[in-house]
Amino acid sequence: MTKIKFCGLKSLDDIYYANELLPEYVGFVFVPKSKRYITPAQAEKLRAALSEKICAVGVFVNENLANVAELLNAGIIDAAQLHGNEDDDYIKILRGLSNKPIIKAFQIHSSLQSSADFILIDSGAGGGKVFDWNLIKNLRREYFLAGGLNPENVGDAIKILNPFAVDVSSGIETDGKKDFDKMAAFAKAVRGSRELVN
Repeated sequence: MTKIKFCGLKSLDDIYYANELLPEYVGFVFVPKSKRYITPAQAEKLRAALSEKICAVGVFVNENLANVAELLNAGIIDAAQLHGNEDDDYIKILRGLSNKPIIKAFQIHSSLQSSADFILIDSGAGGGKVFDWNLIKNLRREYFLAGGLNPENVGDAIKILNPFAVDVSSGIETDGKKDFDKMAAFAKAVRGSRELVN
């Protein structure tokens, strides 16, 4: 049953939307260069308002290990999603600092080998671009599918790939802000499609 991750939540309104729609995951971006960046203090406030039914994932790029572990161990996030050059040595050290799940992100043309709990596969093109899903049709491990997903195409993605989870950010935004109607349409498309697959 494909799970849902709404990524890049920045405001209490975003949290209220998520609480109503109950995706399995939400993402907080701790990457200063990102337009969706939030500070640990902001994330703590958002997490306090987030439903306990939803897993909060912190998104990082080559972050200091101690900073990632601190957010995990403080309960501000439940899992770490790594988008930089973090290798298995980095993951091994992080596991020694925290027992929380780790998601390692890869671009579609990279080697998808990792000791992380899950991998996330993206186009690597930025700006929410879709890649050729047939390239991973035979992948035999659980993964998060990202890259250009929206309410219109996510149902097809699930029917073709049946991924562990689908990850969306720009596809549920209007003018750079999370749009409840798009979030609701995305959730409905995923839940309707996964009933057909499973």
